[in-house]
Amino acid sequence: MKTSLTALGALLGVAVLAATPALAASSYDPFGTDNADEYYSDQGQYGYQGTYAPGYGQGVQAAPQAQVQPIPREVVAFNAPYAPGTIVVSTAERRLYYVLGNGQALRYGVGVGRPGFSWSGTNTITAKREWPSWTPPKAMIARRPDLPRYMAGGIENPLGARAMYIGHTEYRIHGSNEPDTIGQAVSSGCIRMTNDDVTDLYERVKVGAKVVVLN
Repeated sequence: MKTSLTALGALLGVAVLAATPALAASSYDPFGTDNADEYYSDQGQYGYQGTYAPGYGQGVQAAPQAQVQPIPREVVAFNAPYAPGTIVVSTAERRLYYVLGNGQALRYGVGVGRPGFSWSGTNTITAKREWPSWTPPKAMIARRPDLPRYMAGGIENPLGARAMYIGHTEYRIHGSNEPDTIGQAVSSGCIRMTNDDVTDLYERVKVGAKVVVLN
């Protein structure tokens, strides 16, 4: 049974099954810079020789609360004026919508930017990678000098099984080796999904697809 979602309805006109509390919006604009060289630098083929510990990746929440149950992937009513194939992320809901058309969308649970790292904007998917490697951006290294400078793709990689790159920013929609963080504000701005969900979305999304991120 579908019920209206008041938290997002004013923005999207979307009817779904449940809502989560809204987060404070940030004025940070990630699309104000072009870091294309660094953005694609994690596609190298050199193995990382350092060590890995849980919590590396797109940010760590001080005391994440484990999901009691996984957030279900489901088709929901969606009446916002976006073309089929568009990705709409509701930061406040911690949900991602893949627009199917005919008043429907496929809804996924996601992890979003922690306080101070949330953002909003419109861009496109410019690249897709399976089991991507990871090179932490310079700003993240400055905050976390203990991070590895490079990690080859694999089950322990914080980008998980799939990654879809947003514009020429440092942000991605990607999998995660920490599924208990899905549905929380945990990252440095990337959109996290379970490996199962990101693999499902990856097969649907085309390079060039529109991405809309709402606070």
